[in-house]
Amino acid sequence: MESASAMRLPASFIDDRPIRGRQWLTVFLCGLVMFLDGFDTQSISYMAPHIAEEWHLSRALLGPIFSAALVGLMAGYLLLSPLSDRYGHKRMVVWSTLAFGIATLLCLLAQDVTSLMVLRFLTGVGLGAATPSAVALTGEYSPKKWRASFVLAIYCGFSLGFVVAGLVSGWIIPTYGWRSMFWVGGIVPLLLTPVLLIYLPEALSTITRPGADRAVALAHLRRLDPSFRDEELVAGEIADPRAGRRKAPLRAIFSDGMAMGTLLLWGVFLINLGAFYAMQSWMPTILTDLGHPLSTGVAATSLVTVGGMVAAFIVGPAMDRISPYNALAILYALGFLFVAGVGIMLRSSTAMLLAATFLAGLCVSGGQKSVIALAAVFYRAEVRSTGVGWALGIGRLGGIAGPLIIGWALTSGLAPQNVFYLLAVPMLIMALTVVIMGRRYGSAAPAVEAHA
Repeated sequence: MESASAMRLPASFIDDRPIRGRQWLTVFLCGLVMFLDGFDTQSISYMAPHIAEEWHLSRALLGPIFSAALVGLMAGYLLLSPLSDRYGHKRMVVWSTLAFGIATLLCLLAQDVTSLMVLRFLTGVGLGAATPSAVALTGEYSPKKWRASFVLAIYCGFSLGFVVAGLVSGWIIPTYGWRSMFWVGGIVPLLLTPVLLIYLPEALSTITRPGADRAVALAHLRRLDPSFRDEELVAGEIADPRAGRRKAPLRAIFSDGMAMGTLLLWGVFLINLGAFYAMQSWMPTILTDLGHPLSTGVAATSLVTVGGMVAAFIVGPAMDRISPYNALAILYALGFLFVAGVGIMLRSSTAMLLAATFLAGLCVSGGQKSVIALAAVFYRAEVRSTGVGWALGIGRLGGIAGPLIIGWALTSGLAPQNVFYLLAVPMLIMALTVVIMGRRYGSAAPAVEAHA
């Protein structure tokens, strides 16, 4: 009977060793990819008014331009993330960074709405493929006691990219025109690509999978830790060829006891992104309709995102040291109070209102980042990219539905205060969902069940 080579690393290889320079470099490079992802995703918002003016477009035609990249993101999340688990996270990060850099530069050739939409869609596909792979690679090189913190840290790069896109656009668009943002958004990823190719390590699950070259794996592991001994990489034979076959990644996230957890995670992603985009989309309109100046609406909307970045530095360590399920459930439970508090403070002083939106952002935007960290902890390395990618893709449906539901509610005559009371309810639902996940998976992770 035909046999296949098998290799297995001890679980303590990453968890029990001190964090070394190559691991820090991996987290840093994945954070840079996420930063460029956020920069490119948001930059079109600042170019749009100038595109509309030059091409004589109505505001209605800007919507499809915005949506094209978001649809591409969903396609990248759903269709390409499984390829990362199959062919290697490093390969997907490198090629997707190269792809969205080239697609961004090609946007310079667009002469009408249709061509720009097609190119922005292709850019979005590359952006969507990069995120799950970067999260998965970070998860593999993070000790278990730091995994949630590191994943949250690189995802803060995405939010930072949003902020920097606004700062850069305010500087270069008045001087060099709106196309200059495409130059920046395209050239920087292309410059980063060879750096990723040289310095970003391949995933441990890829270099030790059945059929992989043992000599290559040993060389890689010695670069990561010079004290690594050959005998730590356990060698063996798989007598049954079927044992060496890998399940289709999408099928794998529903096997080995993970089916219920996958569905519950999808529900949390769906609800959280719906609440986040609902607040981001409608906050300025609601506040200006109540008589607040536009600057207050902009500040309140920004504070939701800033609150999420601050939450990462609190929730990440709590998830690692207490319990990822308990920490996230507490965050969502507080979100129920804080989001409702925004409704209470709508007619209060500006300072009180902004404080309330910041606290709500801690839980809504912070929860959105933290649940990605939960997915990175929940899924084992072999299916992590698929699990995170599909959860993000399903969550995008909530991002589309959330603003529509709140728009319908406002059109139907729901008072602004009641809108925030309505948005508070999903926070409680998510808290209960995460508690259920904790009861089911908190003591025995799916990875343990799968390898038992």
